[in-house]
Amino acid sequence: MATFVLVHGGWHAGWCWERLAPLLSRTGNRVVAPDLPAHGADRTPVSERPWERYVPAIEEIVQAQDEPVVLVGHSSGGMIISEVARMIPERIAALVYLAAFLLPQGGSPREMIGPESGSLLTGALRSDPETGTTSIDPSLARDVFYHDCTDADATRAIARLAPEPAIPPGLGDELEPDPPLSVLRMYIETTEDRALPIAVQRAMVRAMPCDAVYTMPTSHSPFLSQPEQLAEILNDVGARYAP
Repeated sequence: MATFVLVHGGWHAGWCWERLAPLLSRTGNRVVAPDLPAHGADRTPVSERPWERYVPAIEEIVQAQDEPVVLVGHSSGGMIISEVARMIPERIAALVYLAAFLLPQGGSPREMIGPESGSLLTGALRSDPETGTTSIDPSLARDVFYHDCTDADATRAIARLAPEPAIPPGLGDELEPDPPLSVLRMYIETTEDRALPIAVQRAMVRAMPCDAVYTMPTSHSPFLSQPEQLAEILNDVGARYAP
């Protein structure tokens, strides 16, 4: 048994784990799947620079647990879990990067998924300068995130995607995104990913070697398309590395 803290990625919220969380709980694990500030049910306004609260919010949740946690980050959530591990490594049993950004010092998402990366994400991204948010074009969202999901799951997920605060370019470059080597880190790669292509994922793992790499033949959203297989992998991580 382990305590899992699940950190969602961009335009999503804690709802994205709704098929996975019960599977982990069923095997005796504790599961915490929060909404980041200004996501989901959290109503932090964009004017309050909610991105500055992402790491402190997750750090507070991790500190509140009774034992070191398995901290899971999906997509841009990978950057958040890296920084949390840097802040409180003693509270982390293992880091799990699920199709996530595992950035070396000085790296940025914009560099990883540039025009030549093959990512469909940048073409689906829409910016709204008036509200200070970015969003995903609903007509393109399935192809980017959910192409291997059922029609029902994809439709439900697309309807729940929401605009999120746009982090100004260059802001956050002062962070040190590579987690300390003292913290175990695992990577779950998704070979059919159209948002964060597998070549990009593997390049990051080569630059930042992990203690274990698991492979899923899925889109960017295995928590919806293959939750049972994902639960098996996370249960294995919990059994091996959690207290």
